[in-house]
Amino acid sequence: MTNASAPTYLDANATEPLRPAARGAVLEGLMLSGNPSSVHAEGREARRFLENARSRISAGFGRISGTCVFTSGGTEADAMAIHAFGRGRRILIGATEHDAVRKAAPEAVVIPVDGQGVLDLEYLRKKLSDGVPTLVCVMSANNETGVLSPLRDVAAFCRDSGAHLHVDAVQSAGRIPFDLTECSVALSGHKMGGPKGAGVLLLPQDEPIDALMIGGGQERGRRGGTQAIPAILGMATAFEEAQKQNWRVVDRLRERVEQMAIEAGARVAGRGAPRLPNTSCLILDGVAAQVQLMTLDLEGFCVSAGSACSSGKVSASHVLTAMGETTGASQAIRVSLPWNVREEQVEAFCVAYGRMAARLRKAVS
Repeated sequence: MTNASAPTYLDANATEPLRPAARGAVLEGLMLSGNPSSVHAEGREARRFLENARSRISAGFGRISGTCVFTSGGTEADAMAIHAFGRGRRILIGATEHDAVRKAAPEAVVIPVDGQGVLDLEYLRKKLSDGVPTLVCVMSANNETGVLSPLRDVAAFCRDSGAHLHVDAVQSAGRIPFDLTECSVALSGHKMGGPKGAGVLLLPQDEPIDALMIGGGQERGRRGGTQAIPAILGMATAFEEAQKQNWRVVDRLRERVEQMAIEAGARVAGRGAPRLPNTSCLILDGVAAQVQLMTLDLEGFCVSAGSACSSGKVSASHVLTAMGETTGASQAIRVSLPWNVREEQVEAFCVAYGRMAARLRKAVS
């Protein structure tokens, strides 16, 4: 068992550990006294830091600063996009979308996925060929399996049909390149190694939108509420640090986890598709996810079962269900390696997982 006072954290898709440079940026932001909407010297200084962060994030996506709207996180950014671009439009969403999108568009038409979790492009193409004004919501990378969406094809279909494309890039931002500019994009600071409480909605162009939160007219009337300067500065710095990360090292460690799990009798959801370099969804047939989580937690390892946004509940994964899994949808755990993972931590996890799998699979056989 690992040191009980220092569990091994392997749940980066729930939230990345705070990066040191981001912590420094947060502390710098906490020292700013002014409200960025105030016109006096302290307010202007806060505004300068805010706009610098806006420019840095926008530039990372090849956009001008006016396209960046700060929010409280990825969930709000998704809801804002659906509110702004879904009105008067039919809404299509991927079957494996995050609940931030699914619950913001409960009447949406669902685009199916195949057994690897990849979007059915032919279904989408046919839907968009009917000329109905449409908002298409597709995540860049799945939060449970790490499977990447074929965004270039989706964007081409949307461009040809005049549909608006919204991309939830919460999991992929900083981990893989993103160069589409004709879509709106949702981001979340704490998924990059920044603090919780800040996110972004990137717009295709500098344009007014119907605000979801009207408030005092901040963000040029697109999102009311005083901006969380410390969290925003931390997010901008974390994004830059994530882009510098050598994710090939993380990918190699992820492959070690998966090879070990397969040898222990597990299956890896979406293994045949392009995926994020840090994410593994391990299905241990016959063993409930809750039992696996409790066992590994007692061994000192922090992993999860699917999304971390369900108030601690463990239930069958809608993502795996959409991929054709039946019992496997409630027998999977997610291992998502953080930016600061070490090889010895992965090796220790492999030993603990193998031991757990041997014992629990024997108990149910």
